[in-house]
Amino acid sequence: MRRSVVVALLVAVVVVGDQAAAFGQPPPPPPNPTDQQLDSSRGAVQSQAEQVGALTGRIASTQAGVEQLQEQLAGQREDANRAQVDLERAQQAAAEARTRADRAGIATAAASAAIDSARTRLDDFAVASYQGALDSGPLGLLSAASSPDELVARAQLTDAVATEQARALAALERARVGQANAESTARLARDEAETRRAAASDAQRTAAQAVTAAERATAEEARQQQVLESEQAGLEAQLADLRAGDATLRAQRDRFDSWARRQAELQAARDRAEQQAAAARAAAPVTPSARAPRSGATGASDVAQRVIDRAVSQLGVTYAWGGGSATGATRGIRDGGVADSFGDYRKVGFDCSGLLIYAFAAAGIPLPHYSGYQYDQGRKVPLAQMRPGDLIAYQTGGRIGHIALYMGGGRMVEAPFSGSQVRIAQVRYTAGLLPYVSRLL
Repeated sequence: MRRSVVVALLVAVVVVGDQAAAFGQPPPPPPNPTDQQLDSSRGAVQSQAEQVGALTGRIASTQAGVEQLQEQLAGQREDANRAQVDLERAQQAAAEARTRADRAGIATAAASAAIDSARTRLDDFAVASYQGALDSGPLGLLSAASSPDELVARAQLTDAVATEQARALAALERARVGQANAESTARLARDEAETRRAAASDAQRTAAQAVTAAERATAEEARQQQVLESEQAGLEAQLADLRAGDATLRAQRDRFDSWARRQAELQAARDRAEQQAAAARAAAPVTPSARAPRSGATGASDVAQRVIDRAVSQLGVTYAWGGGSATGATRGIRDGGVADSFGDYRKVGFDCSGLLIYAFAAAGIPLPHYSGYQYDQGRKVPLAQMRPGDLIAYQTGGRIGHIALYMGGGRMVEAPFSGSQVRIAQVRYTAGLLPYVSRLL
């Protein structure tokens, strides 16, 4: 049961679709964005792309700045490394100089103490030898002499010993002076090393501060670059959305254009078929019932239908300003303006009033070659009551500038303007449309 219902529905859909096709109902048009929407979309894409391009330039400049700062930072770090090495060397040299100065001071003090001790012993020896004649010296040479000669010999020996001690004392004195000089040199070297150490310490501290400042500057520049890159990512995302939207609009326009072309092709085919049928009817002989009401293909009387068919038989004929007569298309004439710019005077065709002259010749009704006079020639009927064969007029600036033939079904046949052709169109309910049609039949 359920399957039968589904089949019935499908058959109904097919039948309805076939009926719609048979009646020539066009499918609904796809969305058609306006030119303003397309221009606005393209402008937005262009503007966004320019912003992205400008930001890309700023990022490139910032990147170059970051790289330059990084190069400077690398150099400053090397300077800091060199300053650290110089400081360590200066500290080591100062420590060694202090050690040498300390050792020299100790050696000088020891030498001075030895000289002082030797001098004391020499003084004690001299006093004991020459004043007390006692064995109070370290050698005891003046004691226990057995004879004057021995005493003299011992005295000479004592002098010799004293002289030798004096030489030794002088040598010690020289050693002390040398040691003192060495101590002074070591002290100067220590002071110089300390000065260099202090300078190296200052240089190291300055270099470290420079490195810190450079690191901060590099970090800030890198942060700015990240901010710009984040901004760029946002702009590029917006640009992608705009491009996608623009592509969607243009795809819609392309689909609409394809649909419009297809509809135009279908309409052209219908027009050709209608033209051929109208031409065949227009060529048929007039019957005695030519004025019988509402028996034609458009619901018009036979005579109105013959007038309509005669106009429709000229579908596709070129527009030529001033062209058209009761017998057919003629060469256009000069107007000194727009028509001349289209070369209408070189073309064979119809203008709007010339087409109606040719159409109404089928009913034996002569018309002047001016749309205003043609409109005035008929009886005025409200638009709501118009019927096939009536004249539809449009005015511009207070005068009639265009006239067409109503076919029925909301359509009219016309020769619209320079550069166009005779065509069937929907009645245009624009501001210039006159509220009355002109009825000649």
